[in-house]
Amino acid sequence: MKGYFGVGVEGISKAMNLGAILRTAHAFGASFAFTVDAHHKALDIFQSDTARSLKNVPYFGWDGISDMALPEGCSLVGIELTEDAVDLPSFRHPRACAYVLGRERGSLTPEMQARCEHIVRIPTKFCVNVSVAAAITLYDRTLAMGGYPDRPLMPGGPELGSPGSWDAPRVRR
Repeated sequence: MKGYFGVGVEGISKAMNLGAILRTAHAFGASFAFTVDAHHKALDIFQSDTARSLKNVPYFGWDGISDMALPEGCSLVGIELTEDAVDLPSFRHPRACAYVLGRERGSLTPEMQARCEHIVRIPTKFCVNVSVAAAITLYDRTLAMGGYPDRPLMPGGPELGSPGSWDAPRVRR
């Protein structure tokens, strides 16, 4: 898979959620993780992040939006349940991006939403836990950009052979 991605949260307050997000980001191969205006105790993260992701994935803890320093060419993608957001199953993930999620019991601030190039929503009836939203988003990115073959028409899995025998991911221009 070409490109890279980072995962972050604005205003997170619960260390268990942050730990779960860091572990999920690490598991899906994130290039970096970040927080903006976080309220957490760093040692508590390890209760839910048994993979010790901070030893394996670069982490940036920014005090505010103005402190954010994403790599040049990195699109910021907000994950937020808004009426005008693009539904995740219809969204084309940028090759180089950072996904930012909102705080627990809240949303991305209007300032953060204004900074985002894209706002994407997970099509649910109501908000899910922030760490669940991160996992769903990264799973969707993996499906969309990972070069997996089309799903079979019948229930079950096809005889795929080894991943080395699959076609290369298709790139539309």
